[in-house]
Amino acid sequence: IDKSSNNTESNFENLRYEGFGPDRIAIIVETLTDNKNRTASNIRTIFQKSGGSLGTQGSASHNFNQLGIIKIDKKEISDENIFELAIESGADECISKEKFHEVQCAMSEIYNVKKNLEKTIANFISTEIEWVPLNSVNIEKDKEDSVINFLETLEDDDDVQNVFSNVNFGSN
Repeated sequence: IDKSSNNTESNFENLRYEGFGPDRIAIIVETLTDNKNRTASNIRTIFQKSGGSLGTQGSASHNFNQLGIIKIDKKEISDENIFELAIESGADECISKEKFHEVQCAMSEIYNVKKNLEKTIANFISTEIEWVPLNSVNIEKDKEDSVINFLETLEDDDDVQNVFSNVNFGSN
């Protein structure tokens, strides 16, 4: 009974882990945990089993920019119109991908940019702060499976909220 009453008072903490996975790809892992020791141990084990290494704060994040990312379904607005609207709304970049538009802005401007976009667009896929790689690392075809397994193992951990990497698949 004592244990269950303690659980209601557990404090969750957001923790960020950084390191390098297979083929030296840079990784940022954002977690939400009530047990730092368990989470650190799990993350370290996943990195070690993949041939990677967990680094100190800042060891991998210098390879990334933290940006506001707003994703909009392509059905909402055309490629031409979203680009113009994004720039008018204060965004820095607009990238049209296969199924959605990605509007990028400074982290501090995400609220203002979204507010401006909402004047024209009703539905959004997501609005988040993400770590966007400055440069991507291409992975050889024969090593893709091990990198995918590593990333999926990280994402499957109960404490992991987000995984960001600078890996680029399908280039070879």
